Amino acid sequence: MDLSQKRRQVIEILKTIFDPEIPVNIWDLGLIYAVDCTPENVVTVIYTLTSPNCPAIDILPEQMQIAIESLPELEEVNLKLVWDPTWSKSMMSDEAKLELGMF
Repeated sequence: MDLSQKRRQVIEILKTIFDPEIPVNIWDLGLIYAVDCTPENVVTVIYTLTSPNCPAIDILPEQMQIAIESLPELEEVNLKLVWDPTWSKSMMSDEAKLELGMF
């Protein structure tokens, strides 16, 4: 499987994980800043949360780790939480905004 296929698989898995307070998946919420896959089967996900006080600060990374590790042939999964840039509603996909009535 080539790297772009691996990346797409990781993104599809991330779309199955929902913020417990907002009924939208973390990809469409704009919480995922980058997904990188290496030829050595290492996946790195750079992500943020809606705020540093987010009640899901422990739950979401655990769910992401477990879900991504379910992919075959992975050697390592690295999750990196960042606060810069700060998340804002403008990072949400159009689908998420529509689902939340923000249009």
